Amino acid sequence: MLKILKARLLQGHRTGSFPDTAPTLPDRFAGLPEVQSCTEKDCAACAEICPTGAILKGESGVVLDMGKCIFCRKCENACSAGKIKLTGNHDTASFTREGLVRAASSPAYEYELQPNEVIKSLCGKSLKIRQISAGGCAACELDFNVLNTLAWDMGRFGIQVVASPRHADCVLITGPVSKNMLLALKKTFDAVPDPAFVIACGSCAISGGLFRGNDEVCNGVEDILKVDLYVPGCPPHPATLLEALLRFIGRNPGKLRNLSVK
Repeated sequence: MLKILKARLLQGHRTGSFPDTAPTLPDRFAGLPEVQSCTEKDCAACAEICPTGAILKGESGVVLDMGKCIFCRKCENACSAGKIKLTGNHDTASFTREGLVRAASSPAYEYELQPNEVIKSLCGKSLKIRQISAGGCAACELDFNVLNTLAWDMGRFGIQVVASPRHADCVLITGPVSKNMLLALKKTFDAVPDPAFVIACGSCAISGGLFRGNDEVCNGVEDILKVDLYVPGCPPHPATLLEALLRFIGRNPGKLRNLSVK
């Protein structure tokens, strides 16, 4: 026992300073897209190269759907005019599907807080999550599981993963929802006590991602269950996920970093 206590003292505090301070992200990190007005009407290089159809090019300019985007930077590299840029902003989650769509006419980014008073009152101090992999590749699943480690420790905010949906407040869904997983997904969600909430994690869960249009998938969860939080990415970074979950329960981590709030 003394050896264990000594080892623990020597290890010290291992949890990172996020969300009190901004996360340390690599230079290659691709976050919130910035789209500028494009006057090149005959150029559609960004839309043509996008592997998931996340970009539309029309007379009004470029529209980028983060719900379909896999943040591969192909559009950014294809645009010789530099009208599309993937920034280092990790906070990309939205409470609405429309909030994932970026265009030159989109308002300047503002820190969005939970608008649903029911969710804030029920989950503000404790959020129990049942994670469902509905045909995922394990990337989103692994980055979500990281939040249970000492480095991120989402349990300090009252956020926990539970084994049974009967103990859960919400389901966090990953994967494009394969037809083989459809019944299991519905049964799991039905077992969650009312009111039950849904978090779509990753581009596959939101829109089908790279698997969109395949006969064996349902193109995400949107047409199956009502989604209360969208977390785009392929996969979403752990900082993106934790920030989204904190905002989901009504916390304001952005206040600590002096971010603008709406």
